[in-house]
Amino acid sequence: MATDAMAGKVSSGTASFYGKRFHGRRTANGERFNMNALTAAHRTLPFGTRVKVTNPATGRSVTVRINDRGPFHGKRTIDLSRAAAAKIGMVDQGVAKVKLEVL
Repeated sequence: MATDAMAGKVSSGTASFYGKRFHGRRTANGERFNMNALTAAHRTLPFGTRVKVTNPATGRSVTVRINDRGPFHGKRTIDLSRAAAAKIGMVDQGVAKVKLEVL
């Protein structure tokens, strides 16, 4: 879980998403990836951390739980499950600029 010192931390970056190809595979924390759950991969945030992800282009937000490591492509900040990406309206684009707030 995020420490109290992390709570409220706001940052921005690029989000991508992963789905069907990884559905059912083990995540870094040992659970099975479910593309329909509101989860995400982040390189450094502790497993279980809840993060509010906002897509400024759509004004939509989603709260996800960190359960995996990544993304490992370019300078992306967070990899969302397909369901989370759909909630903020970025599935068609594949990637989006986002704001992250640790809850």
